[in-house]
Order: sequence, then structure tokens, then C-alpha cells
Amino acid sequence: MLRELLVSASRSEKLEHLVSTSPLSRGVVNRFVAGTTTADVIATVQGLHEAGLLASVDRLGEDTLDRAAAETTVSDYKDVLSALSSAGLTGSAEVSVKLSAVGQALGLDGEAIALENGLAICAAAKAVGTMVTFDMEDHTTIDSTLRILAAIRKEFPTAGGVLQAQLLRTENDVASLSYQDSRIRLCKGAYAEAADVAYVERVEIDKAYVRSMRNLIESGAYPMLATHDPRLIQIGQALALSSGRDKSTFEFQMLLGVRPQEQLRLAELGHKVRIYVPYGQQWYPYLMRRMAEKPTNLALFLRSLISKG
Repeated sequence: MLRELLVSASRSEKLEHLVSTSPLSRGVVNRFVAGTTTADVIATVQGLHEAGLLASVDRLGEDTLDRAAAETTVSDYKDVLSALSSAGLTGSAEVSVKLSAVGQALGLDGEAIALENGLAICAAAKAVGTMVTFDMEDHTTIDSTLRILAAIRKEFPTAGGVLQAQLLRTENDVASLSYQDSRIRLCKGAYAEAADVAYVERVEIDKAYVRSMRNLIESGAYPMLATHDPRLIQIGQALALSSGRDKSTFEFQMLLGVRPQEQLRLAELGHKVRIYVPYGQQWYPYLMRRMAEKPTNLALFLRSLISKG
């Protein structure tokens, strides 16, 4: 029921206006979303850089059903990459791209369009000395996304991919993609998936995450461990230590505004810590979806409101 209410709220223009204009809530939103402009992104990434943190910039927006909108997304990524380069930040910032935002959902030609646009963003990133990670969405898009990623890696082998531990298929996907220097972000998975394709109990999802994390860490891949869970972070540290992995050969990833002190603590220990930095006009649906995905996110948001007050 709560999830349904929050998803409904993500489509409410009145609530968006309220959150946007309220000094109380706006300050909290700024904690989780970089802003709406390229200048906002640069300011946020600069702050992270000065704190010893890395960044992965994501232009908000997905399920693009218009080719012109997909091309606008590509153009915006090029602008952000150029601005990051001008600010001297490409050494510590990459970009994250949802293939649905660059044309994947555009009918029979969607996969070809997304591939073309993904290659264009990778070329722009390479030109300024950084990389791209392609996000994973719900389970119906996985095969398409992995096909596109495989095609892109033929030209840009450093392109990163994402796997979701909650899915039953993920351990097999980890085995297939854990080759030398393969950049793989492992997350728990935020989409509400059915029991026939995913683990649904928290304890089973956590166990699946640990199994996939172990396989990534013990492989030649470059693991990007996306989690805020203290237990999983500790297990990741222990696995890396026992496998003899140098801290430069993997990284932790967290969302902007979530457990910022833990982000700094890990960085102070010498770990590479990359922060997912969302920006763009569609910040409100993003924020509401984050609240709907996990009750802990909603609790964090409400605690932030109270503390701000």
C-alpha cells in the first residue's frame, strides 16, 4: 500500500510543486539530487572530489518513447562530459546511462538506436578521458541490455555493466561477465520483481549478493560494490582482504546523500568510493521512486526532514 501511494505521488504535479517550493523539503531534496543543470552537477562533483570521493553522473529520465528525446539525452550527456573535462574532474567522475533513456524502448528499432546512442556517449567519454557505466533496469530488459553492452565493449572495453543480486539469473550472469578487467556494478536490485525471477525475502537477497560479490572479487573483473548495508560492506572488505585484492582494484558505490559519513570513512581507509549523482528535470519522480523502492529510504527522507526542522 505504501509503495502504491508513493508511486502515485511521483505522478502528482501538485505534490511536486509542494516539495519543490517548500524550504524544508527542498533542502532535503538537494541532499539526494544534484540539481537540474550541468552547473549543478559540476558543483556537486567538485565537492565530492574535494572530499576524496569519486562520482558517477546520471541524467534522470527513462522509458524514452520519442527519438528526439533520446537524442536530447545524448546531447546532455555530451555537455556534462565536456563540462567535467573543463573543470578537470574527468579523473574522478564517469557517467551512468540508462539504455531506455537513449532509445531502447523505441519499438523494433529500439535496440539499434540505443546501441548507436550508447556508442556516441562512450566516444564522448573516451575523448575527455573517462568512462561510462550502463545501468540495468527491470528483468524484461536484461537480455537486450547485455546484448547492447557486449556490442559496445567491442569498441569500448571499459564500458561498465550492472547486475542485480536479487535476480535468480544473476549468479550465471556474474560467471559470464567476470572476465579480466570487466567493470561490473553489483547492486541488490530496486525493482519489484516476482518470485519466479527473483528472490523476494531480504535474507535471501543478502545471501545472493554475498555469493555474487565473492565471485566477482575472486575473479579478474573490476567489482563496483553498490550497497549501503554495513554488513555487506564489511563482508566485501573481508573478501577483498582474504583474496589479496589491492584497494585500487575495486570500489564501493553509494547514492548521493545516503550515509555520507560512511562514504567518507571508507575513503579515509583508502577505499575507492564512487557516489551516484542524479540530476535533471525529472528529479521528483526519481526521488519518489527511491522512497517507494525501500522503506528505509522513506525513513531516511523523513528523518532528514525532521532534523532539518
